[in-house]
Amino acid sequence: MPTVLVFCEVQDNKLKKASREALSIGRKLAEAAGGDLVAFAADRAAADDAGRYGAKKLYVTNAGGYNTETYTTAMQAAMEQASASIVLLGGTSNGRDLAPRLAARLNTGVASDVDRLEWTGGKLRARRPVYSGKAFATVEISGTPAIATTRINAFPAEESGGGAAEVVEISASLDSKTTVVETKVSEGGELSIVEADIIVSGGRGLKEAANFSLIRDLAQAIGGAVGASRATVDAGWIDHQHQVGQTGRVVSPNVYIAAGVSGAIQHLAGMSSSKHIIAINKDPEAPIFRIADLGVVGDLFTIVPALTEEVKKAKAH
Repeated sequence: MPTVLVFCEVQDNKLKKASREALSIGRKLAEAAGGDLVAFAADRAAADDAGRYGAKKLYVTNAGGYNTETYTTAMQAAMEQASASIVLLGGTSNGRDLAPRLAARLNTGVASDVDRLEWTGGKLRARRPVYSGKAFATVEISGTPAIATTRINAFPAEESGGGAAEVVEISASLDSKTTVVETKVSEGGELSIVEADIIVSGGRGLKEAANFSLIRDLAQAIGGAVGASRATVDAGWIDHQHQVGQTGRVVSPNVYIAAGVSGAIQHLAGMSSSKHIIAINKDPEAPIFRIADLGVVGDLFTIVPALTEEVKKAKAH
């Protein structure tokens, strides 16, 4: 009976959204395979959350802050102790860094950025976007354990109603040739575009950096994160952590609002899987309108402030 092991990340004593989603699909895979769901974390505070999302056991180690070498060693120890056949990691920066190192060390396969998973014929089958999201590839991982990173917002996070997971301490040598000197947090504590359900993005149509205040005001009013096109990041108008696209972050929010974004291929590749796309642009021929569910042709300097006010009014009632 295959065991599914999920790599969990903790922030403010709670599991990150990506980890909750990975646990949810992991539980379904375990049920389909007739096996168990277990988890790994560097913090035993994750036991309650992991249990609520179906994990029977939580393997923990005092690895401290994320370090590629120590976490690879700790995860490998957890995989061996749990006899894991399937290993899932949320598509965070850490998850995308750790998965290929584990695959290389164990000489097995890894499917990255998957938006669909199933256990069939004794193998893990995954679907992932290719060619900048223009097509999908379905792959089977023949090696054991099979490793995959899950696209954030592709799998709903669903609680199982279970109690706290049993905590199991891992014994592993965590010596490392590298040391984490400093960890920088996002500016102003802004919501990350990777985990946001709503993203409001600005493009060159904003004309200058100061006008990103319009995007931030709408994002704050609607409870979303601030996104940006590559052109605005390259121009120094906003930090790279906000960039959506092939050279930025690939996102799949429930709602994606693009204001003044023309819709270059690089940008579309990073957000075309959004469930609902709203485009605001004065150019009716802008490529963004080809994939938008709702398009507004007009001046964003008029439309965005008006939309922000309407959102505030609606929330006030």
